[in-house]
Amino acid sequence: MGGILKREIVALLAMVVLVGLGERMAERFLPLYLYALGGGALSVGLLNGLDNLLSALYSYPGGYASERFGIKRALMLFNLLAMVGYLIVILIPAWQAVILGSFLFISWTAISLPATMELVATVLPINRRTMGVSMHSLVRRIPMALGPVLGGAAIGLFGQIDGVRLAFGAALALAGVSLVLQRALITEDPRGPQPMPLSPLRSLGLLSPALRGLLFSDILVRFCEQIPYAFVVIWAVQLNGITPLQFGWLTAIEMATAVLIYIPVAYLADRSTKKPFVLITFVFFTLFPLVLLVSRSFEAMVGAFVLRGLKEFGEPTRKALIMDLAPEGRKAGAFGLYYLLRDVVVSLAAFGGAFLWDSSAAERLTSTLGVGRGLLPFFERVASPTTTLLAAAGFGAAGTLLFAIFGRDLRPSRPG
Repeated sequence: MGGILKREIVALLAMVVLVGLGERMAERFLPLYLYALGGGALSVGLLNGLDNLLSALYSYPGGYASERFGIKRALMLFNLLAMVGYLIVILIPAWQAVILGSFLFISWTAISLPATMELVATVLPINRRTMGVSMHSLVRRIPMALGPVLGGAAIGLFGQIDGVRLAFGAALALAGVSLVLQRALITEDPRGPQPMPLSPLRSLGLLSPALRGLLFSDILVRFCEQIPYAFVVIWAVQLNGITPLQFGWLTAIEMATAVLIYIPVAYLADRSTKKPFVLITFVFFTLFPLVLLVSRSFEAMVGAFVLRGLKEFGEPTRKALIMDLAPEGRKAGAFGLYYLLRDVVVSLAAFGGAFLWDSSAAERLTSTLGVGRGLLPFFERVASPTTTLLAAAGFGAAGTLLFAIFGRDLRPSRPG
């Protein structure tokens, strides 16, 4: 059993690098691609909202598939769907095709995370789980750091449209290599099928009161992250003159910062209570939009993106806390349900970010649907990048305060 699990972990980490590298070469620059294709702010908000919503909707099926059919079959299916999504974007240079393809190419991350967390929880004891999750997070940051640099270079050489399509071609090729590895290295789950309700409503009992409290605070903090998320690249490149390659380096700096803190924080968190580390993480989430608001040069943005990297301070700890609070033997299902509930709600913030950023998004939606004209004067008065960033920080402060007061903690884990 131990040898099989180690082999599966190696295969999963290899897939994280391969699929993640291709995905990050293209995904981070999709807002620029949408603007170049004439989609405007509404298409960017739509993409960001769908990213959150579909990731949420795929999270529970991801946990269900992992429990019901095993990790190998689930990963292969969703990898194939992602490859079809890449093909749609490559073959059809239209912003509507990006939206259509997004229904497929974001599915791999959503399906893989519950399975990976279940694997970590199965292999490692409770006082080693934060380190295990941190190693997974560290490996994920390798493609997150390199991908935007390569994608930015492709845009610089071939332009915003052809450069992004070329990046998606690389993503397709790397996903193909990943599919081969899945078939060769991952062994079928020796536990066999695990019973799990198809309806998320019948699985709500998997969330304890303490886990629900963490979920509520997490939702507010994710509002802080997602309201401006898709527009950070617009703020940097279009409003403040940062080049796409420089933005790639800013993202690499963010990822490098996260990588440097993962292991020491995991070491400390596994030997103490987890709440302080999660709380510090929420503080960093809240501070980022405020610092970004006053960052107008590349040098200033380096500091902002270092801060953005520090928001990963306790992210593995938060995931380990979810696993600790989830019932034994049902951790993939509980993890998928947690992310389903969180990201469905947070997708509203991602959609809403477009209306806070630019009133033209509200005008466009109103003219298309023929409703909501009474709200147009409000958005015309308040919509701006400054409003977006301040609103994000307000949600982050609320979530941080609630967790500081009401967040539940576990007893310190004993080193083993």
